[in-house]
Amino acid sequence: MTIASSRRAKSHAASGIGPTSSDAGAWPGAKQKFALFGEVLLTGIIVVLISIPIVTIPLAIAVGKRHLMRFLRAEGSQLALVAGDVREGFTGGVGIGCAWLAVTGILLMDLLLVASGALPGGVAVGALAVVLLAALTVLTLWVAASWTPVAGWRTAVRVGFASLRTDAIGSVYLLVGAGLVVLFTWMLPPLIIPALGCVCFAVAAISVRHAARRA
Repeated sequence: MTIASSRRAKSHAASGIGPTSSDAGAWPGAKQKFALFGEVLLTGIIVVLISIPIVTIPLAIAVGKRHLMRFLRAEGSQLALVAGDVREGFTGGVGIGCAWLAVTGILLMDLLLVASGALPGGVAVGALAVVLLAALTVLTLWVAASWTPVAGWRTAVRVGFASLRTDAIGSVYLLVGAGLVVLFTWMLPPLIIPALGCVCFAVAAISVRHAARRA
């Protein structure tokens, strides 16, 4: 990197714009290691704030993923673009979030009943509930990875189901990422911020990998 490009990168980082498309490479944002780390943390904060109503969690992951993709591609990472994504995806995203929350609540209630011993066939029901909960989590991440303002949530759901069926390795990666969020948050609640940022980064990476496999 030349002195001029280094100064330009520092100026863009300070302004919140991020790297520019004139930087060399397919993923110019990834070349600035510390800036990328900071962007991942910022993404975690964004996801936490958007997720406060709970039903907006799928929307928050989708918005966070798109924010990181813009940074990595040097397309600009202003917070105004994040706000635009929230506006574009809010209505459908809340609908997806309500459905996700309802099914998750039912599965968690089943697990509580199994743990209490009040549910007949508890072991089998509990195992099925765990499998369905894992599948629902991965599907939600696939849907978030697939959403764009142009395609909309219906297309994202359709692509998410297809990805869940056809990309087993990607699904495992997403499940591990979700599991690490739960683990880190259980260990130390403030770690949810970097953990969610890393999940959005993983969702972005998996979506690129999946697109490359389909190409």
